[in-house]
Amino acid sequence: MLDRHALAAGMMIEKATYGTALTLMLGWLLWIGKPVLLPVIAAMISVYVLSTAAAAMQSLPVLGRFPGWARRTVILIAFALGMGLLFLLVINNLSQVAAALPRYESNLDALVTRSANLLGIEDEPTWANVRRMTLDRIDVTSWVTPALLSLRGFGVTLFLVVLYSSFFMAERGSMARKVVIAMGGEEAGSRALLLLSRVNERIGRYLFVKTAVNAILGALCFGIMLVLGIEFALFWAVLIAFLNYIPYIGSIVGVIFPVLLSLAQFGTLLMASVVLVTLTAAQTFVAAYLEPRMMGRAFNLSPFVVLLALAFWSTLWGLPGALLAVPMTASLVLVLSEIGTTRPVAVMLSASGKV
Repeated sequence: MLDRHALAAGMMIEKATYGTALTLMLGWLLWIGKPVLLPVIAAMISVYVLSTAAAAMQSLPVLGRFPGWARRTVILIAFALGMGLLFLLVINNLSQVAAALPRYESNLDALVTRSANLLGIEDEPTWANVRRMTLDRIDVTSWVTPALLSLRGFGVTLFLVVLYSSFFMAERGSMARKVVIAMGGEEAGSRALLLLSRVNERIGRYLFVKTAVNAILGALCFGIMLVLGIEFALFWAVLIAFLNYIPYIGSIVGVIFPVLLSLAQFGTLLMASVVLVTLTAAQTFVAAYLEPRMMGRAFNLSPFVVLLALAFWSTLWGLPGALLAVPMTASLVLVLSEIGTTRPVAVMLSASGKV
């Protein structure tokens, strides 16, 4: 009896050891393979959104008459143009921010002086004094080269995402035939294709609706900032839309940047407060009212799972990992929910148990 228990304990320890080693190995491969895996995964997520958008085009009066390959081509061309415009938007706004820095410094100088008068400080601080004690102590020139390299890497990543998406879209037509061959017969292949169809449909619908919600949020924030006269409104709106893929943290970070810019642009706390209140109201409306009605509660993840996914992927891949963490985790839950043996795992990862 003791030998049997000892053997079982030894097997459990062995499995735990192998599992830990496999987890560490996969983590190391994900970390070291970031330059290759990041654009591939981003392209796969983009293909789900693009394919769902191409299918949704069937309801349009004119474009709905196009064959499937033509609709996918139109969507892919629009996606490539959008990525190119995004890169140009980033480049253009960086140059405009550099040109507006002297004006921002004078506004901040006036704000610091007024604040010092209100506080009754005799030696009124100026922005030059504050900057001398803070920013001037930082070697900005040492940041220029890494920033330019990051910008170049951003452009290369966008190009690879478009390139990989094109190949993924082109191979969708032959995927069914290859699955049947790989499964070894029509019957097994049909079952596998049915499972893949359900998974692809649910993942595509989730990612498409989430992207639509983010686009609506970006449009609302763009309108608000345009009315308030915030500079670079389009850039901040696009940034807010992207950051909304990151739950909890993304919405907060997305609001902070325009608020800080309004503080530097207008030099008044009142205007910064107005920007903060209006953008927060837009975020609250989308998160509390619009998103639950468009997406439902079926694809919600447990808050703990969301935080764990954010911590894991942001540690591995930084900001891109944080942006992709929830779409990848939600897609994984949908895949697990379609497989009988792994469905309990999907239930435990969900927020309400409905998968």
